[in-house]
Amino acid sequence: MDKQLIKIILYVIAAYVLYRIADILFLFYISLLLALALNPVVTRLQSFHLPRGLAIMIAYLVLFVSLGLLIAVITPPLIVQTRHLINILPSAISKTELLVNYQQEITKEIFSKISFLPQAVLGLVVGLFSNLITIFTTLVLTFYLLMQRQSFAKILDSMPFSRSHHLYPQMLGKIENRLGNWFFGELALMFCVGTLTFVGLKILGLPSALPLAIIAGLLEIVPNIGPTLSAVPSVLVALTIHPVLALSTAALYFIVQFLENNFLVPKIMQKAVGINPVLSILGLLIGFRLGGPLGAVLAIPTFITFETVFQELTKKV
Repeated sequence: MDKQLIKIILYVIAAYVLYRIADILFLFYISLLLALALNPVVTRLQSFHLPRGLAIMIAYLVLFVSLGLLIAVITPPLIVQTRHLINILPSAISKTELLVNYQQEITKEIFSKISFLPQAVLGLVVGLFSNLITIFTTLVLTFYLLMQRQSFAKILDSMPFSRSHHLYPQMLGKIENRLGNWFFGELALMFCVGTLTFVGLKILGLPSALPLAIIAGLLEIVPNIGPTLSAVPSVLVALTIHPVLALSTAALYFIVQFLENNFLVPKIMQKAVGINPVLSILGLLIGFRLGGPLGAVLAIPTFITFETVFQELTKKV
């Protein structure tokens, strides 16, 4: 049999196998990103003379307890305030002359997006329990990847072109630092922006402050565009009360963004590598197109990983 034909057959078989196990590879990829992001925390815990396994378990425990407390605290008021927000948004749209001609279409679109917010929160909790096997597998894979980190570094160090300069272990360390700094820096920024927005909206007396603040915090992950988009529903809600309140709400979001850009980002993200806003937005759009919401979430850490690999490899060329 012709060698070229054999190669083609093998390529087709390999492509088919990769297609069939794509979900498994994706699960492993998520575990790998989690391990890379959590390793700096685990290493820091080890500095207190803790065994690595115990350090990983403590990191897991803190993560789960924090997530559980957050869900328990925000879910009940979030459901109530989101329902109120849904009821008043049509009135807000009708008071905006530029939007009144498209009120029916806009209202329908908004309802389709936010009417499921309370259910989405509950659905997330239910989904976490209904997909326990997948979640458990991911956590176990992440745990073993964290446990085998040193062995993995030794394997990388034994690869070609690495022995003289320790290229791959250094690259792995930089990826971990960048991912960890970005991950926890973004969490801190989202929390700060959400909290500042919530406090400001409460002071202004705007209803549905909690879901609006959560929107502001979540959209913080989208550079430049996110803060502007998060202001739109709040200003619309404020219009149902008084135009002056709408202007005050817009001013609030401007102040929060000013504080973020000039104080929060330099302080919180000073150790995290900066990401070009255009590239990050492009990455989010591509990630969303390829993998939906989960793809969008994974877009930035994927970009950071590939950018670090490219930078390190080009340094050695």
